[in-house]
Amino acid sequence: MELTEQTAAVQRMQDYIRRWAGSDEFSLEGMYAAAGYSRRHADRLFKELLGQTPREYLQAVLLTQGAARLRDTRDPVLDIALDSRFASHEGFTRAFESRFSVAPSRYRRSPSPIPLFVQYPIRDYQALIRRKEECQMSEEIKMCTVTVQERPRRKLLYLCSKKGKDYLSFCEEMGCEWEGLLNSIPQKMDTAALLELPPQLVKEGCSNIAAGVELPLDYCGEVPEGYALAQLPAGALFYFQSEPYDREEDFCLAIESVQRAVERYRPEPFGYRFAPESGPSFNFGAEQETGARVAVPAVKL
Repeated sequence: MELTEQTAAVQRMQDYIRRWAGSDEFSLEGMYAAAGYSRRHADRLFKELLGQTPREYLQAVLLTQGAARLRDTRDPVLDIALDSRFASHEGFTRAFESRFSVAPSRYRRSPSPIPLFVQYPIRDYQALIRRKEECQMSEEIKMCTVTVQERPRRKLLYLCSKKGKDYLSFCEEMGCEWEGLLNSIPQKMDTAALLELPPQLVKEGCSNIAAGVELPLDYCGEVPEGYALAQLPAGALFYFQSEPYDREEDFCLAIESVQRAVERYRPEPFGYRFAPESGPSFNFGAEQETGARVAVPAVKL
């Protein structure tokens, strides 16, 4: 069996979980039927490609959905536990605390940054690897919009890598929990992003590639272990955004299209210059419905 067949089977299971995890329509039988293989074989493929069993993956999804309800609603914890497919309040509490290192009741009282689980499609990961190997483009996503946003003084919560050069190498070194953790912070000014840091923010022994999120200047919340908190000066961000794309596997193409637009763009006629020394650049990744998005720091001439 070819790797593409393995990937497709696991992707069908991920798609099933994404669609039905929080619904009464979900069933393990339906998930394995979506894979098109026996339960034992599907479990093996899933664990081989994603590093965890389908049951572990499903529980991570449900606990993350439960965390969002704890943070954003006043729904009783027991209702959240039952909707998360736990038989009791106690079982949900044990699993939640094991995953997030905080009890549900404490998290509800004072939401702290926790590593919410992000469902990365296996097809996207494989597409990223293939794209890195190809190093050539057969087609382009051409349209890219540019928007300028003035930013006040603010803080940056970020996680440095030692050898990271891009998204793939960063996640291979540091894992992928950073996205869920940073996006769990209610005060964030935008979504979590991969960063290219200016020299003054690069920690000794680290590369200039990090992951981070912008926070208001008055943010006084917890700084997770391994992360750093720094202040950013007021300034402009030039947001580059591609057009939406039809095929999910084209997310690499969309990001490359935006990066080329950044390289070719000249802000001087509009009274700005790019200022990589003033703050980080942000790569927000790509979504099929909205396209890829990158933000670059700039200052007025």
